[in-house]
Amino acid sequence: MEAQSDSLSFFQPSPTLNHQRVNLVKYSAAGLYPVSMFWLYTQWYQHYPRSSFHFFNDEGEWLQMDKGGHILDSYTIGKVGFQTLKWAGVENRKAIWYGAGIGYAFQTTLEVFDGFSSQWGFSLTDMAANTIGSAAFISQQLAWNEQRIFLKYSFHQTEFSKYRPNELGSNLPENILKDYNGLTYWLCVNPYSFMKKESGFPKWLGFAFGYGAEGMIGGYSNPSVVDGKSVSAFDRYRQYYLSLDIDLSRIQTHSKFLSGFFKVINFIRLPAPAIEFNNGHRTKFYALCF
Repeated sequence: MEAQSDSLSFFQPSPTLNHQRVNLVKYSAAGLYPVSMFWLYTQWYQHYPRSSFHFFNDEGEWLQMDKGGHILDSYTIGKVGFQTLKWAGVENRKAIWYGAGIGYAFQTTLEVFDGFSSQWGFSLTDMAANTIGSAAFISQQLAWNEQRIFLKYSFHQTEFSKYRPNELGSNLPENILKDYNGLTYWLCVNPYSFMKKESGFPKWLGFAFGYGAEGMIGGYSNPSVVDGKSVSAFDRYRQYYLSLDIDLSRIQTHSKFLSGFFKVINFIRLPAPAIEFNNGHRTKFYALCF
């Protein structure tokens, strides 16, 4: 049944199937997909020679930070796809599976790109990480009809990219994409969603468990010489965090635009106090951890 109400705000999800919105979603996805693929190709692949399709075992690279990225990306794109389809009035279960399918298809395309690049290869462990991310979204939506455990990320620039700008990025946009030293992946739990409504616990407050790594200027190990110049020896180590989280999707607002906007950007973890534990280094306390 198609929604006919003229009073429906653009930012308000349609209660019934809205064919105009469905078409807008389809055509937008059809346009954004090749544009995003082209941009990623220019950032990752165009400077490396192509090869015949091949497989590549990269499970030990970057202290598994790249696997965290695959999990986060497939989860986040699937969640945004679901929310967009619900905005168009698509039935709930269809929106769940189609939305997750969008994220999985996007990630699989990148893996095919890897398979034809001499620098990388099609990675079965990457595909496993993609599956975990999609499953994390689907399982919660089917079980609870909401996301009670969120996957998020945060980023800060590091000193390491200057040693290998081709590998880790030479500017901020490239750093965000390539420098795993500055990335942290977060598993954020919303306690209120597991409590009774009269509990009084803040709806928007959560707990966050983070994973990061530092000291990496190479995938498996750090080179001692880059472009003919000696490079300092950096200690590669993992980082584990305990922190707080703000669930933007549960902040009450009278603006439908802000409510929708908060849901879309809820994959970004806002700075908050945190404790860092790591292997071989001292425990660190942060007033604000990015």
